Amino acid sequence: MEAATVSAPGGAPQRDGMSTKSKVLIGVGIYLGVAVLLLLIFGNAGKNEAFKPQNEFKLEPWVSIHLGGIDLSINKAVLYLVLASLATIGTMVWIARRMQEKPNRVQAAVEVAYDLTKNTITGGSLHGELARKWFPFIGALFFWIWFSNMLGFLPLPTNTEHHFTLFGLEIPSFAIYAATANIAIPLVLTLVVWLSYHVEGIRAKGFVPYFKSWLPPGLEEMSPVGKGAIFVIEVISHFVRLISLSVRLFANILAGHLLLLFMGGGLAVLLGIAALGALTFPLAFAFFIFEVGLVATLQAFIFSTLSAIYIGGATSATH
Repeated sequence: MEAATVSAPGGAPQRDGMSTKSKVLIGVGIYLGVAVLLLLIFGNAGKNEAFKPQNEFKLEPWVSIHLGGIDLSINKAVLYLVLASLATIGTMVWIARRMQEKPNRVQAAVEVAYDLTKNTITGGSLHGELARKWFPFIGALFFWIWFSNMLGFLPLPTNTEHHFTLFGLEIPSFAIYAATANIAIPLVLTLVVWLSYHVEGIRAKGFVPYFKSWLPPGLEEMSPVGKGAIFVIEVISHFVRLISLSVRLFANILAGHLLLLFMGGGLAVLLGIAALGALTFPLAFAFFIFEVGLVATLQAFIFSTLSAIYIGGATSATH
């Protein structure tokens, strides 16, 4: 049965029923009311002193390897690095060997991602021979970061703090972890990009001309002191890129995992309020969809795009 309609003073019909805004407010009110009711029923078990969220990101060595004072131990970060690398290589090889004239859904998705990395990311900042030269690096960078980010949202048995027994074997409990949530990984990627665009700039222009190109055009009449100050600022900006490029990726992935950790039950355990999970878990699901659907891909896109921009800027006529 359709809702009755009434005529407004201006003659336009209005539906006599509850508005969408009212329904949303009522739904939120019921949701909060149920959460409060659960809190009153189950109460507070007291503040938790055993659960430490930071332990989720500790890297306990699985296989200790030390060479010349350098720790090369295998831990879960190494596992995720290997998984991301295998996923990147395996996907590209598998698709390359199964290309079809009429692509299936998997091939179509990969072709879209290929076009994104080739024409949008690489082609948007590099052109001609330089684009062809650096496309494999930029494309591999995008796909590796994307796979690494996505693997971070798959629960794998990597929780070294808790174990479960399977056929007599103690296996780490399932947990989520991303290699890119460890600052060391984004920093190493950034150093590779940072050194690469400087080397490419020197190769394209020569050692001295490359550093001269850091000064913007139109400073002929400026005093040497002024030019020196601008050059120092430019030097600082290049070193700041080491921080901005690495921390942007690290902080976004780490923040997403912390949100999932706390909203998925960590906050309830930490505060000793079990019923709080009824309120936070739906938020954890919403954050999970947001992280997987947007943040994981967006951060891979931003990192690889900035890498292409830096290489293009280093080799352009005016830096």
